[in-house]
Amino acid sequence: MEVLEGTAGMDTAGTRLEFTGEPLRVPVGPGWLGRICNGRGDPADGGPPVFTTRRAAVAGAPINPGRCEPPAEPVLTGLSAIDALTTLVREQKLPVFSLPGLPHLELATQIAAQANVGGEPFSVVFAGMGPTHTDAAFAQDALAPRSAAGELVLLLNTADDPVIKRILTPRLALTIAEALAFDGGRHVLVVMTDMTSYAEALREVSAARGEVPGRRAYPGYLYSDLASVYERCGRIRGLPGSVTVLPVLTMPGGDITHPVPDLTGNITEGQIVFSREVNEQGIYPPIDPLSSLSRLMRVGSGPNRTRPDHLPVAAQLVAALARARQLRELSELIGTSALSRIDRSYLDFEEAFRRDLVAQRPDESRTLDDTLERAWQVLLHLPAGELAMLPSDLLDRRRTDPPAQQEAG
Repeated sequence: MEVLEGTAGMDTAGTRLEFTGEPLRVPVGPGWLGRICNGRGDPADGGPPVFTTRRAAVAGAPINPGRCEPPAEPVLTGLSAIDALTTLVREQKLPVFSLPGLPHLELATQIAAQANVGGEPFSVVFAGMGPTHTDAAFAQDALAPRSAAGELVLLLNTADDPVIKRILTPRLALTIAEALAFDGGRHVLVVMTDMTSYAEALREVSAARGEVPGRRAYPGYLYSDLASVYERCGRIRGLPGSVTVLPVLTMPGGDITHPVPDLTGNITEGQIVFSREVNEQGIYPPIDPLSSLSRLMRVGSGPNRTRPDHLPVAAQLVAALARARQLRELSELIGTSALSRIDRSYLDFEEAFRRDLVAQRPDESRTLDDTLERAWQVLLHLPAGELAMLPSDLLDRRRTDPPAQQEAG
């Protein structure tokens, strides 16, 4: 047994307990939309408790694999670095690996504030685990417009809340999301930050229980526990809604082999990785495209999904960026003047890539068309002979047609 609230004033001699024989259940339904609550689901916005006609167990229920609909459509975040190169797909679990001190909270709130699925019913459930009161206030302010529009559920378990509640917060968020998706027919994005704080809470509770520790004193069941959270995304055949999970976590000491990012990477379908070098250059979001990957991007983008040129443009961007990074390291040894004209064009490409495509204001939302047009302008810094991953007819058209005709096509 664990006490979910403080024990001050509790008379253990006069307290009686009765087991109900069922797991913890919470009300679920559209009544959560537009509400701000703590990590246990109690109102924190001055409003009444959430009342609905149905209650669901916070542990959730597994989806029958035979009834799962395969991923096929994108969730557009409005961020060029993600939409162009690591496209988030409905029903995907795509984590963000950050470093201490980098703006992962800003990225999480920006995605939660501006993500969309192209006009279909859409909602966001934002679960904040362990933020300071300053960070919690920042998240509330950033997400206020979406909350006022009735498209957001905000759950905040601040750093001074009991850690046992922190274990409930992501499960409560996913339970709410499942009801909105499978009963309400909405596509739901669940943003969870910071999963490292969640794992720390799990370790603290495990130590208090006297359980045998595993790697770095985390409980031996950390993998299965994280999987029980991440795997609650999906879509059920015959139902219109879906659940997509975007967990955000910090890598202690920048160590990607730390148990939390390591196990997360084994469970999820890719990762978005932050770079301290990119952050020091004043670029937001500080994403390293060569370390980032969306394993479901090919099934959620391209013809009849985003645009026919999306996948070849993304492949060419990554290939050119890898070549540019090699040449930049070489130029630091022999000097830029010793490079050939084509080699120097790759350095120009890399600068344009970061300046014109990746760099973005925290309040700026870009359409996918805008993102891909920027990607084309960046690629055209390179000679045509270096763009071998682009279809020749598409490349010829881009080099000869005026922009208005390109967009009309």
